[in-house]
Amino acid sequence: MDEGDMKGEVYPFGIVGMANKGDCLQKGESIKFQLCVLGQNAQTMAYNITPLRRATVECVKDQFGFINYEVGDSKKLFFHVKEVQDGIELQAGEEVEFSGHTSPWCGPTEATQKHAQNSGGEGCVGVRRRRRGGGGGGAVSTATRAQLGQLCRAGSAGAEALASGGAAGTERPERPERPGPLQDETLGVASVPSQWRGVQGIRGETKSCQTASIATAEASAQTRKHADAEVQTEAPEPVSLPSVPQYDGPRLAAFLRRVEAMVTRELNKNWQSHAFDGFEVNWSEQQQTVTCLHTLGYPPAQGQGLHVTGVSWSTTGSVVACAYGRLDDGDWSTLKSFVCAWNLDRRGLNPQQPSAVVEAPSAVMCLAFHPTQPSHVAGGLYNGEVLVWDMSHPEDPLLWRTGLTDDTHTDPVYQVVWLPGPQHGHRFQVLSVAADGKVLLWLAVGAGRLQLSAGFALAVQQLPRSTKLKKPPRGETEVGATAVAFSSFDPSLFVLGTEGGFPLKCSLAAEEPALTRMPSSVPLRAPAQFTFSPHGGPVYSVSCSPFHRNLFLSAGTDGHVHLYSMLQAQPLTSLQLSHKYLFAVRWSPVRPLVFAAASGEGDVQLFDLQKSSQKPTVSIKQTQDESPVYCLEFNHQQTQLLAAGDAKGMVKVWQLSSEFTEQGPRETEDLDQLAAEVAT
Repeated sequence: MDEGDMKGEVYPFGIVGMANKGDCLQKGESIKFQLCVLGQNAQTMAYNITPLRRATVECVKDQFGFINYEVGDSKKLFFHVKEVQDGIELQAGEEVEFSGHTSPWCGPTEATQKHAQNSGGEGCVGVRRRRRGGGGGGAVSTATRAQLGQLCRAGSAGAEALASGGAAGTERPERPERPGPLQDETLGVASVPSQWRGVQGIRGETKSCQTASIATAEASAQTRKHADAEVQTEAPEPVSLPSVPQYDGPRLAAFLRRVEAMVTRELNKNWQSHAFDGFEVNWSEQQQTVTCLHTLGYPPAQGQGLHVTGVSWSTTGSVVACAYGRLDDGDWSTLKSFVCAWNLDRRGLNPQQPSAVVEAPSAVMCLAFHPTQPSHVAGGLYNGEVLVWDMSHPEDPLLWRTGLTDDTHTDPVYQVVWLPGPQHGHRFQVLSVAADGKVLLWLAVGAGRLQLSAGFALAVQQLPRSTKLKKPPRGETEVGATAVAFSSFDPSLFVLGTEGGFPLKCSLAAEEPALTRMPSSVPLRAPAQFTFSPHGGPVYSVSCSPFHRNLFLSAGTDGHVHLYSMLQAQPLTSLQLSHKYLFAVRWSPVRPLVFAAASGEGDVQLFDLQKSSQKPTVSIKQTQDESPVYCLEFNHQQTQLLAAGDAKGMVKVWQLSSEFTEQGPRETEDLDQLAAEVAT
């Protein structure tokens, strides 16, 4: 609507405000409506809009008629007498009001459709007679709305045809006088047969199909088997018992009384003898030489140039696992790595196809099997994380991880160790050692998370001054840890190897707070109790003796192995095994005076201190091109086996000769004497 054409107030409206969505309003039409106020913006709008249209009747014939009303290109509006309110009879020239007209053409009957095609009119919805006089506008009743199928179109030509037909047709019967101006009347229903449907016709075909006849057959079968068998054994022969020889009881008793004193004397002499101390009978076949049983590798890891950075045996001794990473220079924190395991007792062992493979998001620097769960493995990563895997579920192996939090190590983790829990002996926690100077204890708390339960930090100003140490660089307060070994006699006592080259005697029971600014969710303590004389470079490996509470070994980048006593700072003995680095050293689990070392020249060296304290008893060539050997471990269950990993990505399992697995007489006493003589 144009506001200039309207008098008074102007209200907006929309299609949703129409009482009949089929009504089409035209400019200047009279309407009746109601007002509503919208809740969100308090806008007043018109709704329930009904158009009020007025016109004169053109003509009426039988049940149909036309109204003079312009609709589009047509000037006639067609209506049916049933659409007139209360059935009032309209006459030509009468003024009427109607509520709307229909625009879309919707499915008329055949006769009405044919009539509409010959004319151009529209159909109205409801017609009512306008009252003359009275209240001016006149009260009007709404006609009953006809079905949409009864509406049809007709033009001015159709109206003339109706008018002329009405004059020539049968005269309409007169209606009786009505008592009032308005009265209900019921008329008959006009029906028009559909010629359109007859023209179109109904097409139908009858078809049938039959599948091939189903062949059936009956058959019967019966089997019968009968067999008879007889067995006859020979008649048993009576067994004759051998005759028991008669012995002379009095003579036997006299003999035993006569030799009793002599037998007792000899038994006492054997009981006091130490000739067989430490001797154990070994019924296995003697192995004269050290031989290589298996050469294991994982081609995808070797293709990336990864090194074997750690090896570990399962608690059953039948599975060996290795960690793949890098120990040379470079940033390998984002390098995808692997943990592989081989079951050596499995038939058809493929040395190039591990029994289980686990992918790691960063280079794996170390690993350790669980003491009681054969499939659980803990590993330390280059990015500082500690993870625990279940190798029996390679499709989803991850059990727990520390995540990258404020508690996590900020430098590579060089060693992990399983320790019994503080309250429950059957629960274990993981101890990790890293180059950031922290020693952390992790406990699995469920939901795949390792939670920090205790922690230690190595601060330079808190190191015991047992020996003269090099002054650290300015601003450095933390001492990087590289290796750890726990005493077999005191579960709270452990030895740390450091980047400064000096081993440290430490305790889990330490209470002194650590002087460090490193963030932590638990208080960090200072564990160091004693400092030993340093190597010429960083210490890469330490190992506590399983046969003596005070002895331990250390190996470093200076190529030396030091034998220390917990009771003094200076080493008991120092052995130069290589002109390059020494990466690992381990005591034998069965021979008190035997240990093995891994060198940077590609050798695995076996020492027997009972035979020589200056040179190795056997030197095994692990790599032909002198690539470094980075790690080694004895098998504590199958003590004749030794595993070693190298820079070529290979793990070799060596079978030791009998001289390295059978303890000699008085070997424990010789170890005690070695520790006591030098200590004094």
